[in-house]
Amino acid sequence: MLKSDKWIRRMCLEHKMIDPFVDRQDGGGKVSFGLSSYGYDIRVADEYKIFTNAFSTLVDPKAFDAKSFVDVRGESCVVPPNSFALARSVERFDIPRSVLAICLGKSTYARCGIIVNVTPLEPTWTGYLTIEISNTTPLPAKIYSNEGIAQLLFLESDEVCEVGYADRKGKYQAQTGVVGPRMLSLPAMTRLPRGEASSSGGSSSEGAGRRRRAA
Repeated sequence: MLKSDKWIRRMCLEHKMIDPFVDRQDGGGKVSFGLSSYGYDIRVADEYKIFTNAFSTLVDPKAFDAKSFVDVRGESCVVPPNSFALARSVERFDIPRSVLAICLGKSTYARCGIIVNVTPLEPTWTGYLTIEISNTTPLPAKIYSNEGIAQLLFLESDEVCEVGYADRKGKYQAQTGVVGPRMLSLPAMTRLPRGEASSSGGSSSEGAGRRRRAA
């Protein structure tokens, strides 16, 4: 079920689901942010990582080269044509176990060809959102720090999930700053002691021999 402004306000004031929390739409001369009828408009902080192809020839999600980003901090950020930047939210989030939040871009930026992408905020996830901002135009695009960038919609299930993001130790749990792609390391393979491996192998061979004789 989509949650209303009353529910969002209560969860923020009592449980700090969004912190800091703005209890109204603030938009005079700015890209608006704050509480809306059935959502919350988040702000973008003043930290950015702008993508550059000057030092690499391949974008590999499993082995992303940190040199592909240029760090920028300021009152605004200019995203190059047909490129993108990573940023983070001003707000920190603490998502309840029965809730999933979906992020959508704001119309002010969308009408300028600037697309915002954030994957869902999963149950029990905490941290600052990393925001991907794509400039689909052939011209540089300006992003305003500490102003609205996207809207969150909160959906509550009628049943609590068995495993939340925190339970499975998600790789972006409790993230701070602007976080690039991460990969979870593979679990170490368990090796049986030599004696156990030989014994196990012998048992399998004997069992196979008995099956062949029975056949």
